[in-house]
Amino acid sequence: MASTAEKTAQNLETLRYCPDIFTYRRRKTRTVMVGKVGVGGDNPIRLQSMTTTDTMNVEATIAQSLRMVEAGCEIVRITTPTVNDAKALGRIKEGLLKAGCTVPLVADIHFSPPAAMEAAEYAEKVRINPGNFVDNKRFAVKEYTDAEYEAELVRIEERFTPLVEKLKRLKRALRLGTNHGSLSDRIMNRYGDSPLGMVESALEYVRICEKNGFRDIILSMKASNPKIMVAAYRLLAARMDELGMDYPFHLGVTEAGGGEDGRIKSAIGIGSLMADGIGDTIRVSLTEDPEFEVPVCRALAKPFQGKAPEKPRPELSALRHCRSFFDYARRPAAALRVGPFMMGGSQAIRVATAMPASENAQDILSLLEAQLKKAGEAVPEILTWTLRSRQDLEHLKAVRQKLSGETSRLAFLGRIEGSLELGDEAAPLLDAAAWSGTETEKFAQAMKARGGVWLIEEKTAGEVLAKAETAKRLGVQAVLSLAGTKNVEDLLHEYRALAAQAGNFPIHLRAPRAGNAEDQLLFSSLLIGSLLCDGVGDSVEIAADLAPAKNIELCYNVLQGAGARVTKTEFVSCPSCGRTLFDLQTTTDRIKARTGHLKGVKIAIMGCIVNGPGEMADADFGYVGGAPGKINLYVGKECVQKGIPMDGADEALVSLIKSNGKWVDPS
Repeated sequence: MASTAEKTAQNLETLRYCPDIFTYRRRKTRTVMVGKVGVGGDNPIRLQSMTTTDTMNVEATIAQSLRMVEAGCEIVRITTPTVNDAKALGRIKEGLLKAGCTVPLVADIHFSPPAAMEAAEYAEKVRINPGNFVDNKRFAVKEYTDAEYEAELVRIEERFTPLVEKLKRLKRALRLGTNHGSLSDRIMNRYGDSPLGMVESALEYVRICEKNGFRDIILSMKASNPKIMVAAYRLLAARMDELGMDYPFHLGVTEAGGGEDGRIKSAIGIGSLMADGIGDTIRVSLTEDPEFEVPVCRALAKPFQGKAPEKPRPELSALRHCRSFFDYARRPAAALRVGPFMMGGSQAIRVATAMPASENAQDILSLLEAQLKKAGEAVPEILTWTLRSRQDLEHLKAVRQKLSGETSRLAFLGRIEGSLELGDEAAPLLDAAAWSGTETEKFAQAMKARGGVWLIEEKTAGEVLAKAETAKRLGVQAVLSLAGTKNVEDLLHEYRALAAQAGNFPIHLRAPRAGNAEDQLLFSSLLIGSLLCDGVGDSVEIAADLAPAKNIELCYNVLQGAGARVTKTEFVSCPSCGRTLFDLQTTTDRIKARTGHLKGVKIAIMGCIVNGPGEMADADFGYVGGAPGKINLYVGKECVQKGIPMDGADEALVSLIKSNGKWVDPS
């Protein structure tokens, strides 16, 4: 007999999380007022962040809040761990109003219903975590009978209802902020540490709110892993549609980290959901000062602010681009040889890098030779060339000859835009090629005779699929791709349409040029990362004006952010807040310097214990603030060392990694 969790999961696979996965349409929600700021409905996607100051330091919190608002923050969240912190919100609100700032405040609550009750006096919204509002997490294993489970729900309702009644009376909003790392033991034992568990945890609290006639609710489903985060929000949207609920969503990838990696993870998770019309307010969680988060939020939201709904594509309505919307599985594709290696099937997702135009082949060689000497696997694999003239062809010949000793790990791909004669001459030099001319069959036959791969690259899925039929008829090995002339969000939908109809042809993901360097990073991550999280993509390329080394690095970082190919250490680090027990930015930088060479090791650096133990389940090792000046170390979700003084904690972490057989000396 199937369990409750199994029945729910089976039922969900019949649901869709948005009206049309191939066109844009914003999810319809009610409007929830947070002070004077409307969230959901026809309102813009709202931008928010969270202070990192000690809440009891009222002046510092006011000053940081004003900097955040100046940067464009529309809603400010403040950690409120105790009743005294909650009372400080009143003084913070008073100070902001004196400065002429009416930004609404959100009280961030963990573990303390009394703090939530006090915070409701001053904050326009209260955020609670269903996993720890009235539950303490012990990672206990217990089988609950239906009667015992119902008794737990009664206990939760008794503890939670007073807050609901107060929020309703004071016209405050509530965010039910589920976190993958802190699901209650009760939820874990019934649904597992899963997106389904996250959704059901939130719905239990929604039902209590609705029972009390309170519907000013916003929900979030945060995780440090974009795959889990995306699946959880999709599940929530599907379940709400099934239940007739229309609450707005707050989007975020929690503990995304800092710098490029944090922005990549956030773009993958937040951006791919907004492309499906999901998300009404967003926060990018970076291990940086909060005012630096807001411009990233603005850039991610910009393409979707006021974006008009698109016409559905009914001819695709019965199709899907991935095997499951809610559970990762890689798209099946035929494995084929491209030069020295295989791609497609279960092979590693390959990285292609465009070579810059240069009359001096030695310029290219110097760049490539330096990159090939790098330790690890973040090295070029497929070198791509645009061939418009004989000069381009001679350039390719010179580089290929000079790199003849590297043919065991380099493939050559050409995009031929010149005459067919040029294509005929180039074919023996290329492992794969695309042809922009009209004599398609003649070119395809040339690639077949060479034993190469035909890269079929057109503007629309329909045009690509028409040529794919030719490849199938002629028996030519082919990879399918799209020429990036659309906006990134529209190109995402076109790639989905291609994947839904491509049979077992491998797919090459190519991100187009996108504005400045920050936009390039964010929208390449959105397009490629979103598709990888759905299991679509067998090779990747970023068509940007970047130096080859930077282009290669960005490709591999997007693969790692999507969990598709790991080539370096992964760090999960929280963005800091008033609960943090050490300086997260300097500590994270220090630990990265010591451990950043450990390929495939995942290290969590957490400022406090709130989400620490749960997020340890996603990491190999955890470095967590346990008390002022003290660090606790974790292996997975188990705390193995407590109370280590800060000045010796870094070395203790290295020793722990060594004792678990995960350490290698840097080359």
